[in-house]
Amino acid sequence: MTLAINKIINSLLEIILFSLLPFLFWYFSARKQERFTDWIGLKKIKGAKKTALAIIIVTTFYLLISLILLNSLKNIENATTEFQGLRFAALPAIFIYAVFNTSFPEEILFRGFILKRLANKLGFAKANFIQGLLFGILHGVMFFPLVGNLKSILIILLTSLIALSMGYVNEKSSDGSIIPSWIIHAFSNFIAGLYAAFYI
Repeated sequence: MTLAINKIINSLLEIILFSLLPFLFWYFSARKQERFTDWIGLKKIKGAKKTALAIIIVTTFYLLISLILLNSLKNIENATTEFQGLRFAALPAIFIYAVFNTSFPEEILFRGFILKRLANKLGFAKANFIQGLLFGILHGVMFFPLVGNLKSILIILLTSLIALSMGYVNEKSSDGSIIPSWIIHAFSNFIAGLYAAFYI
């Protein structure tokens, strides 16, 4: 239970930290035009059937990539290492980690803030590429000293590709809602947590 409580505290801190810059930007530039939640894309999904299919396809791709990466990083400390071998006792903490500790704050920052603001200036394609690359770098750069250049670059490329896909689903299938990428991200992280708890 201590692990779950730690995850709740970490989640709150991450949500505040990752939302602070977007909130300040919205407050000084767009608060008179729309609500913060709409501005970052925390809104109802439109085009539910099309979006559901896109979520299934991208989630499947994300899961395959995640499991391959986790398997190749078996002896390297990563975000799910703390769940290793805990089995059912880790389930509450894994759920909190997957839904609120990583996916929600990262979706607010990358697909809710960076992608949307850059798309207004550069257009969707360039903005999606930039947010995808930044997402990949954030997830891969910490592995350079642990696994070497080649594996780290592969991690960056694969996580960037996943981020590009999530940005596309949000903006082109869901009318700008970040909920689809939040679902994809959370489900994939939940499976990664289960993998650590039960199989590593």
